[in-house]
Amino acid sequence: MTFDFTVHPGFNFVKSFAEKLNIPVYNDSLNIPASLGKGFIRFKSIEPDIRFALHHYTLKQELHLKRRAGTENHDLVSIVFNSNEIPTDSTPDRQTAIQFLKNNGSSVQIASSALSTETRFPPDMEVNFAAIGMQRATLAALLNLDKTHGPLETILHGKDLFFYHEKMHPEMQRTLKQLSGIDEQDQLNALYYKIKIHELIYLLFDKLLARSSEKQHPVNKADIDTLAAIRTAILSDLSQPPVLPALAKMAGMSETKMKQLFKQTYGDSIYNYYQAERMREAGFLLKHAGYSVSEAGYHLGFANLSHFSRLFEKHYGITPKKYTATGPAATG
Repeated sequence: MTFDFTVHPGFNFVKSFAEKLNIPVYNDSLNIPASLGKGFIRFKSIEPDIRFALHHYTLKQELHLKRRAGTENHDLVSIVFNSNEIPTDSTPDRQTAIQFLKNNGSSVQIASSALSTETRFPPDMEVNFAAIGMQRATLAALLNLDKTHGPLETILHGKDLFFYHEKMHPEMQRTLKQLSGIDEQDQLNALYYKIKIHELIYLLFDKLLARSSEKQHPVNKADIDTLAAIRTAILSDLSQPPVLPALAKMAGMSETKMKQLFKQTYGDSIYNYYQAERMREAGFLLKHAGYSVSEAGYHLGFANLSHFSRLFEKHYGITPKKYTATGPAATG
């Protein structure tokens, strides 16, 4: 199933999606029919210029979302929170879903609506993401910052297109789950939505504020696709450290430009990003794949298991042995 759409002021995802599939909409909310899967999509107008769409569903077929570049207004900011999870039951497409999650993980993307993006969600995978759209001026007034630099200067006041990628932190995931669980019959649900959406915006920009104040470079759709390909190449074999000359050749970029744009977009150097993903993969192997600590360490290229354990504990705040016994909840 493919759904093409263009974001613009006043755009309502629920109504557009419902029209394509001929699904009834009640109070800006639709329920996925059993023939397609299960779940819901909700749309909320929070304050005059903040629009919010919440997606929580599992579909029987692949969903291909294609957001076309808006041409009328480059001042619309799009923020997408993806909170992906490993399917707990055994389905024919479970391995496809797991591979998708390993490659995509949970993340936040903040971009100009004038940039086109697309995402493919495999069938039988729980989709849980939220999208916030607002004008730059509205966002600037909400953040109320005296000074801006780095990503914030570009997002709020820059003339160039922008695209940033941030990890989904546990606080964001908890807030998204709270949004998914809001009782629509609660008389104060509008206030609760507003509080939690503001909380998501706060949590995201608190992270972006901590980024470097270095000069930001303009990006285009080709750059974003190239950076995504670099990221995929890094993730393809986490037992080997990235080789920068080879990545730059693959990307058709100079090493300097590649390193600058990667750090600007993903918030860290290529090597540090690789190490963080290496630890995320270690957690995945221990929790979901049944690996022992030594098997996980050797699989990820560690000849010294003590070194592996030290890096793992630095990343998770818990040793791999304890993580295996108790799971990630112990790190919260």
